[in-house]
Amino acid sequence: MDRTKLLAARFRAATDRPYLASALYALTVVESHEVPTMGVDRHWRVYVSPAFVASTPVAELAAVWLHEVAHLLRDHHGRAERLAAADQRDRYRVNVAQDCEINDDLLADGLPLPGGRVEPRLYGLPEGRMFEEYVTALPPDVRGHDCGSGAHGQPSPWDLTGPAGPARIGTAEAQALRRATAEAMRAHLRGRGTLPRGWQRWAEQVLEPVVDWRKALAGAVREAAAWAGGAVDYTYRRPSRRSAALRGVVLPSLRRPLPRVAVVVDTSGSMGDAELAAAMAEITGVLREVGVRGNRVTVLACDADVHAVSRVTSAEQVELGGGGGTDMRVGIEAALARPERPDVVVVLTDGWTPWPGREPSGCRVVAALIGPGAPEPPTWAETVRVPLPGGAP
Repeated sequence: MDRTKLLAARFRAATDRPYLASALYALTVVESHEVPTMGVDRHWRVYVSPAFVASTPVAELAAVWLHEVAHLLRDHHGRAERLAAADQRDRYRVNVAQDCEINDDLLADGLPLPGGRVEPRLYGLPEGRMFEEYVTALPPDVRGHDCGSGAHGQPSPWDLTGPAGPARIGTAEAQALRRATAEAMRAHLRGRGTLPRGWQRWAEQVLEPVVDWRKALAGAVREAAAWAGGAVDYTYRRPSRRSAALRGVVLPSLRRPLPRVAVVVDTSGSMGDAELAAAMAEITGVLREVGVRGNRVTVLACDADVHAVSRVTSAEQVELGGGGGTDMRVGIEAALARPERPDVVVVLTDGWTPWPGREPSGCRVVAALIGPGAPEPPTWAETVRVPLPGGAP
């Protein structure tokens, strides 16, 4: 294989787009007569056909280098594993969808991709979408170039197996490379450089991942409620159906009780009513979905002391009081000391508070941290970060 030509193409790609240089030079070259052109595996090894190198101009080889490294930077193999099972099995359609996601950026950047290239307009699809959207819109019998297991996630015939062979890049190193590349892209833009829209979006997501806090909060509350509701007990109110087989004997049945939930609301001076109301609305909505409502939900308004305790069925019924210092330990202790001890405690706070020295026994705690810079709660609390309106999480 003409390694000089191949490496000259990589040098050209890295020189023309220096923000991708670290990722390009992290790739280990593996000569292969099985791969049709070039392909990658999830360990950042690039498999290269000697015949393809010989027949392809350096400028086009440089574009293919950028195409293949884009599969790894965008974690295509990891994202492919989250597709529906039927889509995962169709490696070719997945690969074509991924190529559509990459190539519209490369073409917008003026790169000369080799002939037979894949792009969204060939299938009547809009540009600038994620490959997960393209997969379902592509024809079921579409076929294209196989970029390897580092793209579609399925084993390829040319993949090296076992510990022997060239160096492998692990998950942590790959994440570090992605972040370093995203930082380099941000610096490039600050220096008045330009980037295709897809790469800008990717860099923003790597450096400032957007998490839907409502879904995260709903999931945490649901999981805690399901855990608490998993406890079972015997009751004679509803006799077991097996009692019919035993004359004169009444057997108890098993019941799965609904959990009791306490919501401790930080009403200190640093908390805003809008954020509290939004978070409370999410919590009461989730509890209603899982059947926890009415007298099974208690709300405690707390700053450095507990000011109000109420049972609510909607966010509008919450009466907030306080406005002084912050000590959520008081609110949690007051919740646990109630005659009907809660199974789940949700704490809405900006995080600037002391916490109990240890996890409450037999109770799950969900900490909903509101606003930027909230310090981490203890590790035993499930944490969800709630952004301020229009601000960063």
